Amino acid sequence: MMIAVVALARVRNLFAVIVLFGLYSFLTATVMVALDAVDVAMTEAAVGAGISTVLLLAALRLCHSEEEKPVHKPWLPLAVTIGTGLVLVYGTWDLPPFSDPEAPIHTHVAPRYLEDGPRETGVPNVVTAVLASYRGFDTLGETTVVFTAAIGVIALLGRRRHVRRGKQ
Repeated sequence: MMIAVVALARVRNLFAVIVLFGLYSFLTATVMVALDAVDVAMTEAAVGAGISTVLLLAALRLCHSEEEKPVHKPWLPLAVTIGTGLVLVYGTWDLPPFSDPEAPIHTHVAPRYLEDGPRETGVPNVVTAVLASYRGFDTLGETTVVFTAAIGVIALLGRRRHVRRGKQ
């Protein structure tokens, strides 16, 4: 994944960037499978490596295939990115170790979903109950983002200028 990120930062050909982005998304999906989050992996593979790649390729048809060289060095965005990354890493220091059976999610949240989920939601499948009921607004938000991106690409493709014959 780090090789893909470094390549993404160095490549100027936008087609190669889209392919590397799809590769990175696919690698993220394989990490999710290794973490036993198959539902998240399938979503990442479908949306990240699939739909997003197709939408980006469609948008690429509207622009040049080479990214323009920046006028100045991007030191401020780099500093903001590094600062944000450090804050995020700092925020993980208080988290319990991975797969700790005594973590709050395993002692409080999961048992509540397993015991009360079918009664509260009326859905016998716990995963469906969590995604559709407890996290319903989150799922709606994700769907809205993908729908909005698709509409944006369709709008961009619809704005293509048709050159009349004989006129430049």
